[in-house]
Amino acid sequence: MDYVKLINCMRCGMCLPTCPTYKETFLETASPRGRVALIRKLQEGELDQSERLLDYLSLCLDCQACASACPCGVNAGELVAEFTCERKSDSGLSFMETLILHKLVPHPDRLETSMAPLRLYQSSGLQKLVRTLGILKMFPKPLERMEGLLPPLPSRSLRQEINEVTPAVGKERGTVGFFLGCVMSLVFSEASRATIKLLSSLGYRVITPRNQVCCGAPNMLGGDLTGLKEAAHTNIEIFGSCEVDFIVTDCGGCGAELKKYHHHIDDESSSAFSAKVRDISQVLALHADELASLLKPLPLKVTYHDPCHIAHCQGIRAEPRDLLKRVPGLEYKELEAADACCGSAGTYNIAKPELSDRILQRKLDTIRESGAQVLVTSNPGCLLQLKKGLADQLPGVKLMHLTELLALSMSQYR
Repeated sequence: MDYVKLINCMRCGMCLPTCPTYKETFLETASPRGRVALIRKLQEGELDQSERLLDYLSLCLDCQACASACPCGVNAGELVAEFTCERKSDSGLSFMETLILHKLVPHPDRLETSMAPLRLYQSSGLQKLVRTLGILKMFPKPLERMEGLLPPLPSRSLRQEINEVTPAVGKERGTVGFFLGCVMSLVFSEASRATIKLLSSLGYRVITPRNQVCCGAPNMLGGDLTGLKEAAHTNIEIFGSCEVDFIVTDCGGCGAELKKYHHHIDDESSSAFSAKVRDISQVLALHADELASLLKPLPLKVTYHDPCHIAHCQGIRAEPRDLLKRVPGLEYKELEAADACCGSAGTYNIAKPELSDRILQRKLDTIRESGAQVLVTSNPGCLLQLKKGLADQLPGVKLMHLTELLALSMSQYR
């Protein structure tokens, strides 16, 4: 770990109002500057690594709102992630972590097969029966929590259904590689299907390599730097063999990780790869006027939630809003604290359910106050978290991915 990053913190407190865990606990040890101080003292040998200390560090959602607020550019979330990776490299992964991060996540076929029981669980009517009878209350809380977050699943993953090459509609303006995120393919396939159609309609030939693998974000979350680098090498090689103008993703988490490949692998190929990565909103914004000419009126009141991995990690804020405002008939309502975390944060909503729910409640309160009929966002973790929250408290508010709403507005998809 770079010690300079630790001593750059001036302890000014600019990060405190932006930190979700500090706002809920008012504990210095649950603040960004508190985490930086803990890691620094560990590095300097003034603190021993204890379970209590690790518990404090584990409260970080890695939303990186602190980095956006910090005048010195200190990123407490990344420092905690780096510390976790260093600790895991010393202690090693557990059996379950190895099974998931090395035997399952890097293999798309295995991931898709693992979803088959869940699809059967839903399609057979068993899920409805289990929920009606409250059977899950007899099982461990994390299992009940995970089941509650499970949305209706598509019959097949999108990776199995789409062609590797989707031709451009009309005159071809270029070629893009589409990075199809794991959760987007397995759970939110309609959003990614809309992404491909939007790109194609704007004249892009879309290449979706079937042998691409997970971006490596779960490995980084689990402190498995080796697995992350393996995923990066694989994807760099696969997309490097395709002559593309951009590598496009509609998953905020994937985009943030793909753009950091050159930080983990310091070579020319990784730098070239990361330089080509774009969030779908960035590419659509390049052709906003042309896209607007394809849109038809949607008389809806819409608001937008900034995913942390898009707003804070990638600095993308204006593009999604501008695209929404170009939809005829759409009334855009800005969400208060739109870039505040929703509490999903990978597996945080499973590992820290009580704190996650408190953070989510703040978000739901602002959505209610906006009076919006539709909430738009662009990250699968946010979609899962907010879908459950809206179903419980605001069932009248519909949740959509940005590309779904834009595709809905296009005449050929209505």
